[in-house]
Amino acid sequence: MAKKIQFSLIYRDMWQSSGKFQPRKDQLLRIAPVFVEMGCFSRVETNGGAFEQVCLLAGENPNDSIREYTKILHDAGIKTHMLDRGLNALRMYPVPDDVRQLMYKVKHAQGVDIPRIFDGLNDIRNIAPSIKWAKEAGMTPQGTLCITTSPIHTLEYYSNLADQEIEAGAEEICLKDMAGIGQPEFLGKLTKMIKDKHPDIVLVYHGHSGPGLSMASMLEVAKNGIDILDVAIEPLSWGKVHPDVISVQSMLKNAGFDVPEINMDAYMKARAMTQEFIDEWLGYFINDQNKIMSSLLLGCGLPGGMMGSMMADLGGIRATINNLRAKKGDAELTVDDMLVKLFDEVAYVWPRVGYPPLVTPFSQYVKNIALMNLLTIEQGKGRFVMMDDAMWGMILGKSGKVPGKLDQQIVDIAKEKGLEFTEADPHTLLTNALDDFRKEMDENGWDYGQDDEELFELAMHPEQYRNYKSGQAKKNFLADLQKAKDAKLGAKVSIEEATAFKHAKADAIVAPLKGQIFWEFQGDGEAVQATEPFIGKEYADGEKLCYIQAPWGEFVEIPAAMGGRLVEINAKQGMKVNKGTVIAYIERPNNG
Repeated sequence: MAKKIQFSLIYRDMWQSSGKFQPRKDQLLRIAPVFVEMGCFSRVETNGGAFEQVCLLAGENPNDSIREYTKILHDAGIKTHMLDRGLNALRMYPVPDDVRQLMYKVKHAQGVDIPRIFDGLNDIRNIAPSIKWAKEAGMTPQGTLCITTSPIHTLEYYSNLADQEIEAGAEEICLKDMAGIGQPEFLGKLTKMIKDKHPDIVLVYHGHSGPGLSMASMLEVAKNGIDILDVAIEPLSWGKVHPDVISVQSMLKNAGFDVPEINMDAYMKARAMTQEFIDEWLGYFINDQNKIMSSLLLGCGLPGGMMGSMMADLGGIRATINNLRAKKGDAELTVDDMLVKLFDEVAYVWPRVGYPPLVTPFSQYVKNIALMNLLTIEQGKGRFVMMDDAMWGMILGKSGKVPGKLDQQIVDIAKEKGLEFTEADPHTLLTNALDDFRKEMDENGWDYGQDDEELFELAMHPEQYRNYKSGQAKKNFLADLQKAKDAKLGAKVSIEEATAFKHAKADAIVAPLKGQIFWEFQGDGEAVQATEPFIGKEYADGEKLCYIQAPWGEFVEIPAAMGGRLVEINAKQGMKVNKGTVIAYIERPNNG
């Protein structure tokens, strides 16, 4: 009897790996019946990491969207699932226990069946509580193995992690090949190891197309017992996204597997409708590089979905580096030169920070360390001298234990800075927060929503939710969309208009007191004549931006508000400012 393989449509991740935003509620409700009509999907990914944040950024309430979207699919017998970042839940930074626990109650009530629970470090301590809470809420918890290729990520490593997740209550296991760098033979062997030991566990393979291995990987895992494959549809399949369902179905059918037939009339409808969404507005936020596969990703192991933001970061730091090189009489570096240097530097950094699987948020941290190294090497300062709290948090164990051994140079730098390593369970370092958010809801007269879903949105995405409620999010989004349209269409925008667009979606960081600006100081009361940070630098929520030396001599740390990307510097090193002077503008975060 032929082995049966089912397909799951990764509609959320198709957009997530292509651009910044997701379809609106009205668009999702139009296309959901077409997914049903296609007849080949047993599951559809309806929400998860960044979905709700970007809905709020677009001025739309995600709760209404999820309830109505999942109902259409459920009525047709299709299960729904979401992406869950474990300790970080639906955002980029850790979430307190009470907020995480509420998430599963809310999502189950809204109609989401399965949370795909992953941890960027594969630390079971970040995964097990979520499995427990999902199960208690009535959901089907799916444990996840973040796949990467390194000397320590062996078959035994992943098989042991699967055992731990299943012991914690996971009813399914997903092989999450987020960068598409998993080797097909390895993935086939891993699938067989898990299936032989746990024959009743549902196994899922999720592989991005980026470096071109995913079709071979799908065939190998199918031959070794996989139950479900994640697939995409045109016009967003391939590139840095996922293989197309037509190709996957054809390959498996001809290999003798029992696979569902595809209603091609419905496929073409879904294809045309998705293109319509792209043409209307979503295409303005899709990076063209994400439509292209690249074997270069095999060397650095970075997820394809990061390419858009990475190229933006690279552009900012390239200008700074070339300015430094010009002063030394060195030749200018091209974008391709910088890209190769960055990939090489990621390959250098990654083993030295303990081989964290390169998935959100740790892929961003490793990439940022590499970017900073390129700058400080050019400055003659060496490596690992410009690392922020988020990068150090990964290294010190605040987010979990890195899989490999830290390089002694990193350990020595931490000791020199007086930083402390921790082996504490990461979620125990967080304080419950729901009572404070209830108080805020009450003070504003905001309704908690059906099944406390509005309370959950505020607690999970506080800044985005507040901007949504005030109407500021919609204004920011419209300005963002207009700028994106102008850029895509090549419209000429005046300097004043461009500046206005930039400021509309950014936070102005203002001086809280009179004094003198310093971008760094030694900690013993002496200022350092540091260069300003490069435009495009990313800051975490509350991270230090700079210092102001008050008239009485004290150095006051100025935080980068809610974090985001530095887009403009208004106060130079050593400049004297008055209270209320704008120091810089930081573009707010746009994904979770």
